[in-house]
Amino acid sequence: MIATGRCVLFVLLLAIAPTAGLAQTETASAFKSRSTNSITDRSTTWPTWQQWRGVLLLEEYNTRIVVISVSMLGDAAGLVGSFTLLRKRALIGDALAHASLPGIAIAFLIATSVGANGKSLPILLFGATVGGLVGVSLILLVQSFTRLKQDAVLGIVLSVFFGAGVALLGLIQQLKTGSAAGLETFIYGKTASIKYDDAVLISVVTVFALVLCILFFKELKLLCFDESFAGASGLSTLALDVVLMTLVVAVTMVGLQAVGLILIVALFVIPPASARFWTDSLFRLTVLSCAFGLVGGVLGAASSALLPRLPSGAMIVLVCACIFMFSMALGTSRGVIPRMIRRRNLNRNIDRQHLLRGLYELVERINQGVTPNTQSAQPIAFDALLLMRSWSASRLKSTIRRAEANNLVRTHDGLVRLTQAGFVEAARLARQHRLWELFLIRHADIAPARVDRDADDIEHVLEPEIVEELELLLNEQPLSMAVPANPHSVESAL
Repeated sequence: MIATGRCVLFVLLLAIAPTAGLAQTETASAFKSRSTNSITDRSTTWPTWQQWRGVLLLEEYNTRIVVISVSMLGDAAGLVGSFTLLRKRALIGDALAHASLPGIAIAFLIATSVGANGKSLPILLFGATVGGLVGVSLILLVQSFTRLKQDAVLGIVLSVFFGAGVALLGLIQQLKTGSAAGLETFIYGKTASIKYDDAVLISVVTVFALVLCILFFKELKLLCFDESFAGASGLSTLALDVVLMTLVVAVTMVGLQAVGLILIVALFVIPPASARFWTDSLFRLTVLSCAFGLVGGVLGAASSALLPRLPSGAMIVLVCACIFMFSMALGTSRGVIPRMIRRRNLNRNIDRQHLLRGLYELVERINQGVTPNTQSAQPIAFDALLLMRSWSASRLKSTIRRAEANNLVRTHDGLVRLTQAGFVEAARLARQHRLWELFLIRHADIAPARVDRDADDIEHVLEPEIVEELELLLNEQPLSMAVPANPHSVESAL
């Protein structure tokens, strides 16, 4: 629905474009050169307010065409890239783009030899498609008949086809019937040269990709996460792979002119990789990936229009890279900083549990094995607590300070005492820990001398979600159940 809305917007914008602009399209190079006094001037000046307004409001017809085209290309690449990334075939698009270069050169040679226009975009895109499909087929063939890993095969095919394409371009440069001028735009991209027909082609491919992904969303989701189960369920994994590769080929071919065959892989990989830091849902992943691809395309093209010396394709990739860095740092699901915060909170929670359980066990020792209560919970010396764990004095002081702020303990003259709330929590933690120990001793054949360390491993090393789930299972036991006896004190009875 989002991409369809953008397609409608695209059609409306083209409909209201001045007819004079269709007849006399102002090229982007002319638009950029207005701020340049001489062709030898290589300086970069800060855009004026009129230039900012012209780009932000899409006043120029050619700017409007370019911005809308690259935004839709980013949408399509982000959508398809979400599935290739999860399918662990993110570099297929890169190999496909590099393999298309000799196809472009051969299509030019054949067209000029029969008297046709060798620089016709449909002819060149057809040659690029054939070359890319041959390259991908060769990758699959080598993988099937050899023991080479996919990355090695990709590297071999990518470099060989790209080298062959560069050699053919050198040969074309020496021919009398034509030259390679203009063909190199497929290598580095030339976003500013996107025209109305190119924009229509990109919009058609975007709608095509959206429709296929909606129709086969559940099947592609199953293919990406469990190929074996998909095959066992009666789905044709080969047919689904063909659908996915068809989308990759279509988006790659229309994106060659925008960002070039070297940088097209960035639109397939960076937006979905950025979205992966924010969610674990495939649907939300595809939506965010489309949004990141759109933002990268719009901001990259706009920055290139405002600063004429900066190439559009490179700016699109750099904007996407900035989005990736931001997502990697602050992504709510897998971002570095949120994970560090969750890990810090988990470690503090573990320290608090160790403190409360240590206080409870020391109170037990003082009461000589009698189950303590809130009245018999005597204050414990700081030095005695320090010997309970291999923590430093500063770490223990910080843990006591946080526990005191939560009204779990009280301190006075170097003594630490459990509050009523702290005693209830300490008894719960001691019960839970000893249930773990009893389970490990009786059902996992763990020696009582090692069970304390192994119980700690189970409680605290696992991810917080698993620990919470296991705690819920333990909490199904009635809370009135007495705390089990310390298994270390009854080792002989066991």
